[in-house]
This record gives sequence, C-alpha cells and structure tokens, in this order.
Amino acid sequence: MSDPSVLIVEDEPDIAALYAGFLDGRYDVTLAETATEAIDRVDAAVDVVLLDRRLPDGSGDDVLEHIRESGYDCRVAMVTAVEPDFDIIGMGFDLYLTKPVSRSKLLAAIDTLLTRDEYDDLVKEAAALASKRAVLSAQKPAAQRDGNEAYAELVARLDDLDADIDDLGESLSSDDYRAMFRDLGEA
Repeated sequence: MSDPSVLIVEDEPDIAALYAGFLDGRYDVTLAETATEAIDRVDAAVDVVLLDRRLPDGSGDDVLEHIRESGYDCRVAMVTAVEPDFDIIGMGFDLYLTKPVSRSKLLAAIDTLLTRDEYDDLVKEAAALASKRAVLSAQKPAAQRDGNEAYAELVARLDDLDADIDDLGESLSSDDYRAMFRDLGEA
C-alpha cells in the first residue's frame, strides 16, 4: 500500500518547502505554486490538498471549487493567512488552518482528514451491505439465509465494519461528524 498523497498548494517557496519537510517520509508529496498548477496536478489519486487561498494567478477558492465540481474525492484543508470570514460558509473545504501552522498542527490536520475519509468509506460500505441484508431478510426465510455462505460472509463483514466504525468513531470530534455527514449528503 502506498503512502497517502498530499498536494501542497503554496506560492511561497520557503513555506512550501517547510510543509514538504514536515510531511517527508509519511506522505507522497506534490507541490504546486499557482492555481493553474494546482488544477493541473489534482486528480483522483490525491488524498489531501493543503490549499492556500491567495495565489499569484488566482484564488485557492477557485481551485477548491474546481476540485469539488470535478468530483475528486480528496479532503481539502485551507492553510492560509486569510482570516476566516462569513464567506467560508458556502465553501467545500474540510478544515481551515490560519498561518502560521506548526508541524504538529499540520500533521494532526492531515491525520484527521485521512481518518474522516476512512470513516466515510466504512460507513458507505456498511450502508450498502445493510441494505442488502435487509432485502434478503425480508425476502428469504431464516433457514435459507442461515444456510447460505454468501449471506454469512455479508453478516460477518457487517460485524467487522461495525467494530471498525466504532474504533474510528472514538477518535472523531463533532466537527468531524458534521463534515462527514455533509459529504455523505453529497454522495
């Protein structure tokens, strides 16, 4: 399994290098200095985007809009010197960090985003399997379900997913849940 992919979109070379150094060895890091480069480099393989709002050729807000409109399933943290204002309400980012950002804060943010993503995936899989179990429970007698290997595997997988979801859920905050349910509503 490869390291998670992080796209750092930052026009200040020193800051971009600092962030890349923070992430070195933990993540597969790509850098972009402009909005155009960011739009060119973001794709389905990117797990997390660290996005500055002020870029020399445009706005990080536009890059974020491109990411969401293109349907990329990455998490986005705005990492910016721009103080948040009411304009952020309609924006589709997952976290907002105001510079300066320490190494520990940046690493914690990425860990949170990746945990949210994993949790989302587990919940979506569990919902799909639970739907299948419900249909089969309504249509097939218990004796047939109990004797079916595929049904037993479905039930076992649901049990495993429930345990995994509970374990991950303990590490999430109420803000994490709000962000995830926003994402589930968009799916």
